[in-house]
Amino acid sequence: MRNIAYFILILLFTACDSSRIYEKNHDFVKRWWIATEQPQFNFEIPDNTRPYNLYCNVRNESVYPFANLYVTYHLLDSAGRELQQKLVTEFLFDKKTGKPLGKSGIGDIYDHRFLLLGNHSFPYSGRYSLRFEQFMRTDTLKGVLAVGVRVEKQPEID
Repeated sequence: MRNIAYFILILLFTACDSSRIYEKNHDFVKRWWIATEQPQFNFEIPDNTRPYNLYCNVRNESVYPFANLYVTYHLLDSAGRELQQKLVTEFLFDKKTGKPLGKSGIGDIYDHRFLLLGNHSFPYSGRYSLRFEQFMRTDTLKGVLAVGVRVEKQPEID
């Protein structure tokens, strides 16, 4: 009974998220991210006259061996043309203390949301893709459980 109540609460909180237009995560089944695995996410931009925020979601375990994560993202249009590419660095652990950053809801698992593009205007309405590749010194990143994308409408200023 307690699990059902917990599930209903989660469902209510996620259903009330009116700014989100897309959110999806890619789970790494073996609990590591291999450099050749480049998750790609396809989403629709319904209105190119308004700005959007694009985020990278990362879920990691506390056994992740580095403080930071280097990721290159590729933003593609519906024809597969690359509109933007950028290498970003995000910290999963505090540089000095080593304390995990992000939100933890389950033991040693942490969720992060990093802004990739804020107040971004798309050239036209339609389908776009965002592809990620990890850009660390090792081909296999142990302790990375998932990576994903969140696209939301930029809040209107009153």
